[in-house]
Amino acid sequence: KELSKHGEIVIHLAAIEDLAGMNMLCSDKTGTLTMNKMVIQDETPVYKQGESQYSILRYAAMAAKWREPPRDALDTMTLSIADLDSLNNVEQLDFMPFDPIVKRTEGTVKETDTNKTYKTTKGAPHVILKLVKESEHTHKCHHDVEELGKRGIRSLAVAKTNDSNEWELLGLLTFLDPPRFDTKETIHRAISYGVEVKMITGDHLLIAMETARLLELGDRVEGRDGVLPVIRGAEGLPLLDPTTKKAPPDLATHYGDYIRSGHGFAQVFPEHKFLIVQCLRELGFKCGMTGDGVNDAPALKRADVGIAVAGATDAARAASDIVLTEEGLSTIVEGIIIARCIFQRMKNFITYRIAATLQLLVFFFIAVLALRPINFQPDNWQTIDGFGEEWPNFFKMPVLMLMLITLLNDGTLISIGYDNVTPSKYPNVWNLPILFLISSVLAGVALFSSIILLYVCLDSWNDNSLFQKWGLGGIEYGQITTVIYLKVSISDFLTLFSARTHDGFFWTSKPSPILLGAASLALSISTILACAWPNGSIDNQNVVGLARLPPYSLAVLVWVYCIIWWFIQDFAKVFTYYILEKYNVLDINNTIRRSQGRSNSNDPLLGDEEKGPSSLTTKLLG
Repeated sequence: KELSKHGEIVIHLAAIEDLAGMNMLCSDKTGTLTMNKMVIQDETPVYKQGESQYSILRYAAMAAKWREPPRDALDTMTLSIADLDSLNNVEQLDFMPFDPIVKRTEGTVKETDTNKTYKTTKGAPHVILKLVKESEHTHKCHHDVEELGKRGIRSLAVAKTNDSNEWELLGLLTFLDPPRFDTKETIHRAISYGVEVKMITGDHLLIAMETARLLELGDRVEGRDGVLPVIRGAEGLPLLDPTTKKAPPDLATHYGDYIRSGHGFAQVFPEHKFLIVQCLRELGFKCGMTGDGVNDAPALKRADVGIAVAGATDAARAASDIVLTEEGLSTIVEGIIIARCIFQRMKNFITYRIAATLQLLVFFFIAVLALRPINFQPDNWQTIDGFGEEWPNFFKMPVLMLMLITLLNDGTLISIGYDNVTPSKYPNVWNLPILFLISSVLAGVALFSSIILLYVCLDSWNDNSLFQKWGLGGIEYGQITTVIYLKVSISDFLTLFSARTHDGFFWTSKPSPILLGAASLALSISTILACAWPNGSIDNQNVVGLARLPPYSLAVLVWVYCIIWWFIQDFAKVFTYYILEKYNVLDINNTIRRSQGRSNSNDPLLGDEEKGPSSLTTKLLG
């Protein structure tokens, strides 16, 4: 529900946990990092005499279904500017739609007034240049694309066949796809939460480098303004086996350093995306991947968290774990924060559930075996005024009281889902031994204090007991039963406030009104029942309300006792965390490092941000 409010529809519930632990995000450039709104530029390099931007736009429109709604952003840009009325005398005989492998569209057209038939095509310059014969125009086109790319201007090459059915390069349509206004800030925010962002695009290497520079997606070098992006080309990336279509063996060993240290990848094909994700996962990263097309489906499926962006195809959505209904990277980062909050609530729930269960089970186990009421009963009990009936052989609590404890406990547990939590600054990783140990510490202190109280109550008729020294006198066995009921109830609910803050004291995090209200209600009901419980017998056992017989301050004393032990319990928890982190017990410190995807400066798989600027001297652009 929280994720849907921020434009994220969860397809698989397990993806919430994966999103909370994600430490690597491979993001598509167009539409996610940029606005996906192509703005045509006046600058139009022309390579055939007699052509102009007007005519090149007409030929580009012929390489699209100009009589149908645009199919993508490039068609939208082209068809919105081209003179479509001038194409009334042009008939389209055949059409080849855009393919992520071919990276171009092609139309076969016939001019009805001249019966002249030819083909037109538009697409990535390096793809179109492979169709035409090498000439001075092709060399100039390469140079123009590089110069435009340095300024962040993208190019769309247009070509047509001549009378000899040979392709001729007409010119370049230039356009901008500016970064979204919030992308740079969002990337910095993602990094602050321990999530590294890598850009993956099919655009030219120089376009990718300029976009990365604008978004500050790169390494900072001392004495230099801005960042130095390391953008890898497709030449050094792995490919699937042409026969078996399987990934290369030892992918992380052979390509790990190349892929790990790059901030982005340009001119990639769908199989590159799949193998980049596969390699990062083999390196130990929990990897997220964004995509929108059919060609992205394999990579989305392979990623730990596949994210279909707004406007994605049905195939991309089917392969994804999360579907976005709003554009931009900020939606994903908000989702990461929400997922970490959900993870923290799950962690709090499990810690409290284990602690509460252990306290009940172990306490009653010890009480039944070690603290037999009959052994504390005075020999002259029949002659003691106010002693009541004979005490049983074993201590037990009526089933009704146990049901009330568990019922109120479960009601309070539900409120954890609405608690205030602080999302972790690092990706979340489960460390169940630590979780169980901390729960055991919380339970151990609570049950130890319950055993002490039970012993003191059973010993109340002893002349040297605390009850006698404090002038409270001895208490009936029915009162002892109610005292333990109240003690266990209060300890259970107070343990919740210690369990929710983990390595911090319980006052370091403010609980939500819902959780505070639920716990207060449960504590109030338990206290009222313990005080006002009618005198009688339940399960053949006497029960007496604490407010019905002296000492009437017994309920207050139990409350004070529980609060004192609550502080002791919380201190024991914090001290346990201190010892665990100081001596790295149960790998607690390495759990944090693994969640960051980092180790030490000698790790060959670390990027420059982790190793430091000196490693840039050995870098070469792919």
